[in-house]
Parts: sequence; C-alpha cells; structure tokens
Amino acid sequence: MTDPDMTGGGHLEPVQVHFDDLDAMGLLHNSRYALLVERAITAYWRRLGWAPDPAVSSFTDVFLAVREFKVTYHAPIVGVGEPLVHFWIERMGRTSGVYGFRVLSADRSVVHAEGYRVNVNLDPGTLRPTPFSDELRAAAGPLLLMAAAPC
Repeated sequence: MTDPDMTGGGHLEPVQVHFDDLDAMGLLHNSRYALLVERAITAYWRRLGWAPDPAVSSFTDVFLAVREFKVTYHAPIVGVGEPLVHFWIERMGRTSGVYGFRVLSADRSVVHAEGYRVNVNLDPGTLRPTPFSDELRAAAGPLLLMAAAPC
C-alpha cells in the first residue's frame, strides 16, 4: 500500500463516533471502522455532487458496489469522538478502483486502523461491471496516488 504521507496525496475527512458505535467495553466495535470509512468517502463525493439517484447526481456513475474490504486494527478507539479518515485511490482501472485508508486520531498522532476497499462500477440494469465515466475519472484525479492500472 502506498504511504500517502510520502506523496502528499489523499483526503482527510472528520467522522463521528457515537455512543451506539461502541461495544460493551466502550471501544469502537470492529464492524464500525468500515462504516467510518464509508461515511468519509460518501461525504467527500457528495460535496462534489455525487448522489445515488441519477436524476440529481452530477455523475452518471451512481451504482457502485464494494467488492472487497480489508482492515487491519492497530489501536482501539476508546469512547465517542471525532477521528479522521485519511483516504486516497491506490489505482483506478476500467471498471473498478482501490481506495487505501487510515483511521487516525483527531490529532493524527495515532493510526487506529488501515486497509483498503475495492469498488466496482455497475450498470444498474444488468448489475454487471461497466467502465467509469470520464467525468468520474476527472473528479477522482486529486485522490489518485499512482498511475492508473487495470483492476
């Protein structure tokens, strides 16, 4: 996985950890890390005009599915708060892309978790992979850390 600190890439998005995200020990439940990443990426794209409804979205690519999600946990998040999700695009192929991510403490001193997520662009009618549009590729440019490679 590319280290975005070395390339200066990616995006930092604050996310909320709520009381109901915690397990019985007061730690962020392991399944909620994926939710934090999802919230961060969705917030970023929503600000650019993406919406799941093609009638209101600025993009034609509106039907994306997660194919794979891997997370490695390093230090638990204790209690409620506002950690950061640092994410970037490792590579973007014809129909799929790979996000890298790190869940960080608010002051960026602790890496709580890191991993990657693979998204596939689907045709809403057939549910088969379909190429990304040029508009989505252009909008994803600031998140790309590496030259595009087929996925």
